[in-house]
Amino acid sequence: MAAERAGEYGASVLLVEESEHLGGECLNAGCIPTKSMLYAAKLYDHTKHADDFGVHVDNVTFDYGKVRERTEKVQNRLRKGIQSLMKQGKVEVVRGRASLTSPQSIAIDGETYEARNILVCTGSSPSLPPVPGLADNDAVVTNRGLLTQEKMVDHLCIIGAGVIGTEFACLYAMAGKRVTVIEMLPQVCGPVDPKLSKPVVKNLEKHGVEFFLGAAVVKVEGRSVVFKSAAGEEQTVSADLILAATGRSANTDGLGLEALQVDFDRTGIRVNERAETNVPGVYAAGDVTGRWQLAHFASRQATVAVNNMLGKPDRCREIAIPSVVYTDPEIASVGLTEAAAKEAGIKVKTASVPLSVSGRYLAETEGGRGTVQVVCAADRGTVLGVHMVGPYVSEMIGAACVMIETELRAEDVREIVFPHPTIGEVMRDVMFMVK
Repeated sequence: MAAERAGEYGASVLLVEESEHLGGECLNAGCIPTKSMLYAAKLYDHTKHADDFGVHVDNVTFDYGKVRERTEKVQNRLRKGIQSLMKQGKVEVVRGRASLTSPQSIAIDGETYEARNILVCTGSSPSLPPVPGLADNDAVVTNRGLLTQEKMVDHLCIIGAGVIGTEFACLYAMAGKRVTVIEMLPQVCGPVDPKLSKPVVKNLEKHGVEFFLGAAVVKVEGRSVVFKSAAGEEQTVSADLILAATGRSANTDGLGLEALQVDFDRTGIRVNERAETNVPGVYAAGDVTGRWQLAHFASRQATVAVNNMLGKPDRCREIAIPSVVYTDPEIASVGLTEAAAKEAGIKVKTASVPLSVSGRYLAETEGGRGTVQVVCAADRGTVLGVHMVGPYVSEMIGAACVMIETELRAEDVREIVFPHPTIGEVMRDVMFMVK
């Protein structure tokens, strides 16, 4: 994104990439391949239940080989698109690993390149906690390793029920595989409101997923995970493969940050709202800053960095950064939760409406549970947060971002005309419940 924007502005750009493909983790081992595979699994599962809608389908099968083949096709198309954008912007792409030698220079394989500004966008990598037997175990993979598996195993054990762990649980469960999830927290999807994550857990349990929440992994022995349950009992789960979905760490090693005295720690490089580090001329964006590990935030932060480099004052506001979990049902959230508002000492009024008030939701969903919650300032009614669970909410959350970014009040949203019948119009309906 940064190279594309700078190229569009006519700047001279050097892009250094160590891996085989451009596009980063999202395109090559994250967002895109997982969403492609998830869609196939959801399609398979929904087809198996098509009888509920009067559609009869026999002998439905899930061909993982074809799923991987199509996923690679999608990735290659996007990779070609990025290469084309680099050519259009006259961006010079150099393969290798770069390290900073000064605020205006980098070294790549012994060769020095000089620049007026440097932007660090090295991303993040899967991290493993210091659990005995977890590292250097052929039975343990991260998201990268799981995506390269040629076949789906019959039993997958997942350590960690954050976004990555929960989405892979959904993928495997809907493809008809046995899944066990062990999570240290009492709920899935991290800081998400429990009211949103519970429908996801319920649906996955219907698909046979076994959850151990509030559980601490003690050790891993081969293909067996030993853990203490929430009740303090030691238990063991044996599986064909173990997915370690235990978080990510900023890629800061070997960049030369120490020599330049760039301010960073194990969480990432510290930057201000202009994406500037403490060293003039050196910027950072994306996962490496340790802020939001989200591709869309990285893109915005990178754009802000480029704008400021080229004399176009810009800043990255973080009040309306959306988060989405692409499970079935989906979870989408932006802004403050009621709990976060109270913790910050902000007086709020809240309301929620079930998606079942939507005609389209009832027409296209059978036996599902969905809801929209809104958090507004108690004084002016300004929208501070919108949180949803249900189908299509990943596509609806953008409208909520606009509400928060432009500081709309509940009464302002009531005047917006939403198309009918859509599930999105529930975002207007819930505003009438804010008292």
